[in-house]
Amino acid sequence: MLFGKYISKYYLKYGWILLFGIAALIVVDILQLEIPNMIGAVVNGMNAKPVVMHGKTFDFGLDFLLYNICLPFIVIVLVMFAGRFLWRICFIGTAFKVERDLRGKMFDKAKDLPQEFYSVNKVGSLMSLFTNDLETIQDCFGWGVMMLFDTLFLGTLAIIRMAQVSSVLTLFSLLPMLFLLAAALVLGSFMEKKWDQRQAVFSEISDFAQESFSGIAVIKSFVKEGKELLRFKKLNDKNEKANVDFTRLSTLFELFIALFIESVICIILGLGGYFVHEGAFSVGDLIAFVGYFDAIIWPILAISELIGMTSRGRASLKRVSALLDEKNTVCDSDTAVPLESVKGNIEFRHLNFTYPGSERQVLSDVSFTINAGENVGITGRTGSGKSTLVDLILRIYNVERGSLFIDGHDVNDVTIKSLRSFCACALQDNFLFGDTVKNNIAFALDEPDDETVIKRAKQAGVHDDIMGFKDGYDTILGERGITVSGGQKQRIAIARALCKDAPILILDDSVSAVDTATERGIIDSLKTERKGKTTILIAHRISSVENMDKIIYVSDGKIADVGTHAELYARCEEYKNSVDLQKLEAEKEEIENA
Repeated sequence: MLFGKYISKYYLKYGWILLFGIAALIVVDILQLEIPNMIGAVVNGMNAKPVVMHGKTFDFGLDFLLYNICLPFIVIVLVMFAGRFLWRICFIGTAFKVERDLRGKMFDKAKDLPQEFYSVNKVGSLMSLFTNDLETIQDCFGWGVMMLFDTLFLGTLAIIRMAQVSSVLTLFSLLPMLFLLAAALVLGSFMEKKWDQRQAVFSEISDFAQESFSGIAVIKSFVKEGKELLRFKKLNDKNEKANVDFTRLSTLFELFIALFIESVICIILGLGGYFVHEGAFSVGDLIAFVGYFDAIIWPILAISELIGMTSRGRASLKRVSALLDEKNTVCDSDTAVPLESVKGNIEFRHLNFTYPGSERQVLSDVSFTINAGENVGITGRTGSGKSTLVDLILRIYNVERGSLFIDGHDVNDVTIKSLRSFCACALQDNFLFGDTVKNNIAFALDEPDDETVIKRAKQAGVHDDIMGFKDGYDTILGERGITVSGGQKQRIAIARALCKDAPILILDDSVSAVDTATERGIIDSLKTERKGKTTILIAHRISSVENMDKIIYVSDGKIADVGTHAELYARCEEYKNSVDLQKLEAEKEEIENA
């Protein structure tokens, strides 16, 4: 059995089902031990010995065989069949329920964890928790409960029956078993370490495979298939070694057990044969004794398997518990209240920000205001902190109290869910699901609406592209939208954000992969369709934001200037240099393409 903070409560939650399974298991164990008694009685009868069953003496004959052996044997077999079916349903079925509950809890936890958690924990490692580790816990819970109680009841009943035949022979039979149990306890700790190492290596190989499949286009374009294959081979060999080490230890343990069992059988046959010769008990009693000992072989094996299984289960539960114990550093304060409505006013007041785990300040003394209904552009050099501003508006990271306000509300005083519900965004990483184009665009809608989907796709300038696909809006996109171009991905992501029709729309470098004409069409459409609503467009290309109501120029984590394109060009030297440089680059490109 497995106990821990996140597993023990399930023994109470599903207690009545487990008790029913235990009851069925006990009935099966009791009936199972009647079979050696019957066989012993038949052997005694065949040797012209008096047949004694359940304290009564019977004459050996056809009636005895029919009514006391054959018919009861058929009933026992049928009841054992039904009982084994019932306890499997109870134990294994409950174990799958526990696995389902834990997986749901883990997924719920994972979706709430902050961005910094995923920056240090890879997808492959997390997936191994949801697959291998949960499967190990499920096995340990279901089969572990069964093995424990079957060992206790079947083992105890069998030992009692053995002692009733010969207490001396029972003592000689069980002494080696005590030594075996002690050895199993020692080996169990080593097996737990080996299992932990095995799971760690499995996580490594899962991480590598996931990254390789996601980046297969990059690997092929750089002709690095051979290099990646060699790296995978090293991890694969490491995985093989970890599995072989664990298998070697567990196999050695099993052989060790088999050796002890065979040695005990030798003791029973030798010493038991001598007692029969001396008249201490009959041949039938010796046959029954062997049957009872055969019944405790499974409990003995179960103890060793239970020790190994529990070792693996503890290691897996430790890993799962680490995920469930992970602290969510970006969460609502105790006094946070939901926002009822949002007009779209955003204000930064002397905000400073440093990424968790880093010492370099990314944003320094940032102060500016975006009025409700404004179309605002944010631009600056790569790495200047533009996208960080968006992350803070969405509360992806924590901000200091009194430094960021939405409609006059400190973002620390409102719930994160309500804040994000009034925002729509198309971020730099234009993630698309491996689903239809329609479902990707309608992701923000509670009920998919074809009319709305088509309308937003037209506003994003991607409708004609979609109609050119083989199945139109029903076209299935590859993983992460790999089957469409970068520009199409961006415009589908913009259409998805537009479907939400939120008071605040954030487009983070979302038109960088489209041509200038398409970009201008999208921006003009946004101005018309989102009149009176706040729109923030982050772009590296100044041509993308020059017609906005206001432009915020960011330089090295600081706000260099805020104003219209003309105002910034006239008074901000750095902005003017960027504009002139980008114009020169555009002219050079036109000459080269001419």
